[in-house]
Amino acid sequence: MLLSFDETVKKINEGGLLHISGTQTLLEKLPKGNWLGGTGEHFMGADGGVVTKELFFVTPMPYETYKIQTYTADTIKNIVVDGYDNGFTVIILPYGSAIAAEYALNNNNYEDMYMRPIAGWVAGRNINNPEQIPKVGNGQLGEIYEDKGVAVHIQLPKDQVASVNIVNIFSPNADFPVLEFEDQDFIIYNCLVNGEKKPFADFLKEYNVSSMAPMIGDYSGAEVNISIVQVLEDGGVQLGAPPAKGIKYRWATPEADYAGAFQSHAKELEGKNIAFACNCLYNFMYGQLEGKQIPVFAGPATWGEIAYKLVNQTFVYVAID
Repeated sequence: MLLSFDETVKKINEGGLLHISGTQTLLEKLPKGNWLGGTGEHFMGADGGVVTKELFFVTPMPYETYKIQTYTADTIKNIVVDGYDNGFTVIILPYGSAIAAEYALNNNNYEDMYMRPIAGWVAGRNINNPEQIPKVGNGQLGEIYEDKGVAVHIQLPKDQVASVNIVNIFSPNADFPVLEFEDQDFIIYNCLVNGEKKPFADFLKEYNVSSMAPMIGDYSGAEVNISIVQVLEDGGVQLGAPPAKGIKYRWATPEADYAGAFQSHAKELEGKNIAFACNCLYNFMYGQLEGKQIPVFAGPATWGEIAYKLVNQTFVYVAID
């Protein structure tokens, strides 16, 4: 829910666990308390998409047993084993930081990865203000970071279980060739196009690929999106998440009606107990979602989503059953 600064402070003072998104200026003014947060100005609220410097998006998390922890690029490898046997973890990482890169590139090697539910997002800035620095906050310590991550590990009662889910409005276009990548990084120079090695930037130009649509990888039946950030002057292509070796990708067709596409998925969320949710900033931008009402898809619009892996152009949520 969208709250003013005073309303958010009141919520913090009530003592409950909160997940918060707002500007750096507002985050730094918040009192200590049981909250974790990250920077952002784009939100999907009950009344539609909103861009605001004055409000927070606040998600109350009504759980009794939890721990908020700060992580560095050296300690993020413990993110899963630090969690509870029956519970889930929500993590926030600052965009462009070493810890975000470490997680995206190496999380497959973390102990017990995929054995416990982990979701989260990448904190960003206003897209029109490149001078802003993405940051995250640990409310219990009263600290704001640009080079660390913050997570909350939540324990659930024995009769409850958490699951990490995604809503992907895109589908791979069978008319595009299959792509594979030998390099796993945020900047890619070459790719395999139907098995033939080519400069990635040349492929994008040859097939007139739209940055409004992601490429989709087949991860053992799960469709995972990766977006283009920009084509660099040296011919490299910057991506929103690193591709995986051995995974086959195809490009998706741009979605003409974002709001309608999300509305078509609304029934699968109705009646669910959603503990956490976020949506990609690219979906917000390309779908022109400001002012468009899609209530079940409430949450911050982020610079990357975490559903175990770092993904893009995806709505991620944790459901409690």
